[in-house]
Amino acid sequence: MGDKMHNPVNISARALSFPESPIRKLNPLADRAKDEGVKVYHVNIGQPDIATPDEFMNGIREADFDVLSYSPSKGIKKVLESLVGYYSDQGIKLGSGDLMITTGGSEAGLFAFYTALDQGAEILIPEPFYTNYRGFAQMAGVDIIPIPTERANNFALPDGEEIEDLITEETGALLLTNPSNPTGRIYSEKEINTVRNLVTKNDLFLISDEVYREFAYGDTRPVSALNLEGIEDRAIMIDSISKRLSGCGARIGTLASRNEEVMNATLKLGQSRLSPPTMGQLGLARFLNSPTYPSEIDRMIDRYEKRRDTLLEGLDRIDGLSFGKPDGAFYLMVSLPVEDAETFVRWMLTDFRDEGETAMMAPGEGFYNTPGKGKDQIRLSYVLNREDLERVTELMGKGLAQYEG
Repeated sequence: MGDKMHNPVNISARALSFPESPIRKLNPLADRAKDEGVKVYHVNIGQPDIATPDEFMNGIREADFDVLSYSPSKGIKKVLESLVGYYSDQGIKLGSGDLMITTGGSEAGLFAFYTALDQGAEILIPEPFYTNYRGFAQMAGVDIIPIPTERANNFALPDGEEIEDLITEETGALLLTNPSNPTGRIYSEKEINTVRNLVTKNDLFLISDEVYREFAYGDTRPVSALNLEGIEDRAIMIDSISKRLSGCGARIGTLASRNEEVMNATLKLGQSRLSPPTMGQLGLARFLNSPTYPSEIDRMIDRYEKRRDTLLEGLDRIDGLSFGKPDGAFYLMVSLPVEDAETFVRWMLTDFRDEGETAMMAPGEGFYNTPGKGKDQIRLSYVLNREDLERVTELMGKGLAQYEG
């Protein structure tokens, strides 16, 4: 039988047009530098370096069963009950029926998009924003309409009238990340009330990403969307243990709403992916019921506040930078004295070396939806120890001096 000719198969337009991660797209350049023996300090990604709590890991190590079976699609009952206790400690009153355990906060975000928004709908998000929202929107067939904010006033929300001008018949939801990735902003009570009034007046869902809830420094504390009166039927919270427990690989998130229809719909989505990770749930239940909780989280947050201050002190010594003081999370957007920050970040990985070391940052433009915005900015993650952060700012200062020269 002779060879049969085959026509080429085509990758879907959806996959080909899927957005590339601005945080990870330069990884090949970093890997090449490492292969050459260069030490690369990673402040481009929010991967904590603090050890995952022992009690969490012991919950995984000491799991006692013969078959690693599916867990319930909604999550294991004792884990949901433990989470109800955790949220109560945070001043958020929920029943187990208001909660669902997801495969990381990313799945919670995707489920929220699918549940709150029809294909072709629009969602308002302050920019700059967490880059994966763009991926969620594309998977759900949703258009992101950016709410403009500026680094010069520390990314404060514009007034209500300006936001309302962006609302159309297609608008279905408004999303806030509070505290914010990538800006570190904690929204004020006035800003939160503005958002509450807008979603009430215009019949929108409020999707609230509260992954960095505990990462709040000084006297400022974020307000949970679930504690806003009058929008109990339209508030959907996204959460995750990845950052507060330094457990990114456990892939345990939560989605919460007091809207029964929302929770019924998300459960059907959860059934389609069968179940969230069992081992991560067991680790979480062990930790939340241990005597080390919540003091271990408090100690972790104290370390991050000191890291923030170390980073800010180092950046203050570099001429030409513009940045504010973040109130929460562990990110900072910085304007550089260059025309194109991504070109500078690439150059730091390919050309700049100081005693065999360099630093990797995330280009800021990828956190914006508006073309051209953020072109001179970078996002820094202060997830490294203070000595390493001091070295990062030293490398940045030397790199900028050489680059400008």
